[in-house]
Amino acid sequence: MHTDDTNIHGGGISRIDSKTTKGWLVRGYKNGNRYSKLFSDRKLGGKEAALEKAKIFRNELRNRLSAILSKPRRQKIVSHDRRNRTGVLGISKLRKSGKGDKLLGFFSVTWRPGKGKQKCTSFSISKYGEKVAFKKAVALRYEKLCEAYGTEIATKIVGKENIEKYIKDTELEQAPYGA
Repeated sequence: MHTDDTNIHGGGISRIDSKTTKGWLVRGYKNGNRYSKLFSDRKLGGKEAALEKAKIFRNELRNRLSAILSKPRRQKIVSHDRRNRTGVLGISKLRKSGKGDKLLGFFSVTWRPGKGKQKCTSFSISKYGEKVAFKKAVALRYEKLCEAYGTEIATKIVGKENIEKYIKDTELEQAPYGA
């Protein structure tokens, strides 16, 4: 059994009480690496003695880890998702009810122009036809990704084959969302 006593002991120390192991576990993390050490009750003369040694080690570990320079976090580029049904991330084929219970189909396009912001628009299948609406959706998605991240990253996200297949000779005329 593993119980977390981080609030009681100032963080980074957990109690382990299982059939084979009894002691205090100290853990620290830096740049994706985990540092840990177990302080056994039996080897160190009891629960309290093990806890004191664990606290000393935890404080030393914190000092060592704070001296290590942090690596900058890299932005992960997602270029595929098995749940996507259109073949291009950020583009979904949707339907909504229109007048008289008529179902209106459209391709919804989403993109992030900046951190914490998301934009969305759509291309009507009834207005453009399915092939042209999808082509326009891919073209717009690629254009917006180029603006936000540059051509190289946008090409990785949309996919070179999709750019060559759908974007050539596409003029963008957006329909209002959900049209």
